Amino acid sequence: MVKALVARGAGTDLAVEDVELPEPGPGEVRVKVRAAGVCHSDLSMINGTVTPEFPLILGHEAAGVVSATGPGVTRVANGDHVVVNWSPACRQCWFCQAGEPWLCVTAEGVACRPRGTLADGTQANVTLGVGALAEEIVVGEQAVITLPPRLPVAEAALIGCAVLTGVGAVRNTAGVRPGESVAVLGLGGVGLSTVAGARLAGADPIIAVDLSPEKEELARAAGATEFLLSDKALPKAIRSLTGGRGADHAFECVGRAATIRAAWQSTRRGGNCIVVGMGARDDAVSFSALEIFHFARTLTSSVYGSADPDRDVPLIAAAALDGSLDLGALVTHRISLADVPAAFDRMRRGEGARSLVLFD
Repeated sequence: MVKALVARGAGTDLAVEDVELPEPGPGEVRVKVRAAGVCHSDLSMINGTVTPEFPLILGHEAAGVVSATGPGVTRVANGDHVVVNWSPACRQCWFCQAGEPWLCVTAEGVACRPRGTLADGTQANVTLGVGALAEEIVVGEQAVITLPPRLPVAEAALIGCAVLTGVGAVRNTAGVRPGESVAVLGLGGVGLSTVAGARLAGADPIIAVDLSPEKEELARAAGATEFLLSDKALPKAIRSLTGGRGADHAFECVGRAATIRAAWQSTRRGGNCIVVGMGARDDAVSFSALEIFHFARTLTSSVYGSADPDRDVPLIAAAALDGSLDLGALVTHRISLADVPAAFDRMRRGEGARSLVLFD
């Protein structure tokens, strides 16, 4: 039995409960979780944005140590430090064969999968096939990627979602080049990771935007050269910092129609507006036919940083090891499993960056 954070239904109170996990089957591994990030996608599972099956073990962003392997596992061994990849590619579908593993059909639309049993005998489901807000998890071997032993395993948890998403959006989706201007709207864990990715790419200026003035210190620590409070005059303020043109690349890291419009209007003619945040299905964004033609901007989304985790996680880990990427700067709260509901409250209020659950 392990302790895990369980949601019994949308909008219900969360509770730390005992869960019996299965032994690793063929091609599966058991991971003792050392740290797990509290991600907005977890909040989306319980606030109605996504409709998973309940009861649900929350969490999908984690790192830990392999404690057991099932028959036929060759990718990792007991004792390996690993980061969890919640969207492992099958490597066989059309999208994988086309070089777009982040769109793999095996992960498309998967909010949860059944795995484990609660103390009352009820079958448990795990968020995005992981359920990482738990002392241990059982996942397929393709869902773990080894980490260098020298990399602190706690902060490395963020590589599995926030950092891979933010850095990947800069590197893979937008292809930001040295000296190009970047604006990042929304400075949660993913937004700050996008700022950090822009610094890694050599962008200048890097304009960080949020509703909260308290985010400025975090943004500058992540690599922002400028900080702006979001208001109706934001596009004009960004143009004033970019030669009157607008940003070469504007990243929307909130997932709201109003913020997408602001990012679009803050992008220069011919520039790129990248939606990183996951929004609601009924939150519509509209554009006139004339503005699409006139501004010649590209509007796209970045799903999981357009990343191939098997390729990109080692690159990010190397950047963390050589000091060019400070994972610790993205963490504002180190908490226990029982403190996750309070972390969700901070998230709703737009406070702090990543909350990191630490396990013994």
